[in-house]
Amino acid sequence: MNERQFQDQVIAMAILYGWKVHHVRPGMTANGRWMTHVQGHTGFPDLVLAHKERGLIFAELKAQKGRLEDDQIDWLRTIDATGAECYVWRPDDWPFIQRRFLGVEKPA
Repeated sequence: MNERQFQDQVIAMAILYGWKVHHVRPGMTANGRWMTHVQGHTGFPDLVLAHKERGLIFAELKAQKGRLEDDQIDWLRTIDATGAECYVWRPDDWPFIQRRFLGVEKPA
């Protein structure tokens, strides 16, 4: 499963379980290149998920063997240092993701 397919599944499940989802998609520039327009630091996690009772999650999604970039690691460490809930999720994490969305799995 590639990262895009995994992302689509995570988003679909989050919405099914009542979570609000924020994801920024890249757009095509005038010269035909794909870019994600960012003001500020690059590497922000792929998803921000919010639920009125179950919390706020920042999630970076990767294919099973996908690698984190340095700027992604820096964002995740910074978010973690604030005490916010953040994860790097891969397809093998699917059971945990489902339990977390259902509110069964509590953040550490």
